[in-house]
Amino acid sequence: MTNLLNFIILMQPAEGGKSNAMSSLLPLILIIVVFYFFMIRPQMKKQKELKTFRASLKKGDKIVTSGGIYGKIADIKDDGTALIEIATDVRIKVDLSTVLRDVSDIAQK
Repeated sequence: MTNLLNFIILMQPAEGGKSNAMSSLLPLILIIVVFYFFMIRPQMKKQKELKTFRASLKKGDKIVTSGGIYGKIADIKDDGTALIEIATDVRIKVDLSTVLRDVSDIAQK
């Protein structure tokens, strides 16, 4: 990272010299590229994995919701909701977009 900053500083024109448009845009382009590869791309990958996880849910899977509710899927509806059994004969209806992960994933971490 230090080498990159030195490169950018050395690109500045000497006093009284004229800079070309490309050399002044290069640092901005480099910053955008760094943001894409270190922030945007991993977030998109994470969202894609979560989407495939939610699509693969089935009856009997143990899950955790974004509200911290642990349960087992009792039924999945076509409208994007599911019935979650959180205790014996206690079921709640939740939106599948609130399902974050499988309980077995938490045990591995």
